[in-house]
Amino acid sequence: MEVVGMVLMGKVNKGIVATMCAAGVPAVGLSGVDGGLLQAKRVDDEELGFVGDVTGVNPKLLMAALDAGLVPVVATVSADLEGNLLNINADPAAAAIAGALNAEIFVLMTDVPGILRDVKDPSSLISEVDENGAQRLIKDGVVAGGMIPKVKCCLSAIRDGVKATHIIDGRRPHALLEELFGSAESGKQGTTISRNQ
Repeated sequence: MEVVGMVLMGKVNKGIVATMCAAGVPAVGLSGVDGGLLQAKRVDDEELGFVGDVTGVNPKLLMAALDAGLVPVVATVSADLEGNLLNINADPAAAAIAGALNAEIFVLMTDVPGILRDVKDPSSLISEVDENGAQRLIKDGVVAGGMIPKVKCCLSAIRDGVKATHIIDGRRPHALLEELFGSAESGKQGTTISRNQ
């Protein structure tokens, strides 16, 4: 885990921050260890090694960065109560952070267009669904495989106070801008999961 921690908190995090700063975005690199940002518990599976689940978020450091006009880039490494570094899955960590910040919107970027009714047919995109509908899609097997944890992260973020969540195809240029703001040519893309009405 020491090497993973060095790579994620050092090389990867700082590389992203450097790219953002070069593009004029005032980014700052953080990790879940910094200021106790992500509290975590080691997963009870020896085969997984030093992998943890988020048990809490201390948003003070994030709020200080945001208040200073900085964009935090968080490496999803945390520490357990004994100080052992833990690798945290980025999607649930991001969902927990969004909830702790009372974010308006939570966006997950992936390598598919969003939730598809038929995984072999990109035109079968489900553009909007509420919490109950998302749960039904999981139960009915429409949402399967690697999409299940992504949808569950969105549902968790909503339970924690986020108003709407989006699953979008991060391979598309400008996917995030198009999803959040749309455009006359493209409209919104991806799947929006919102609170039950």
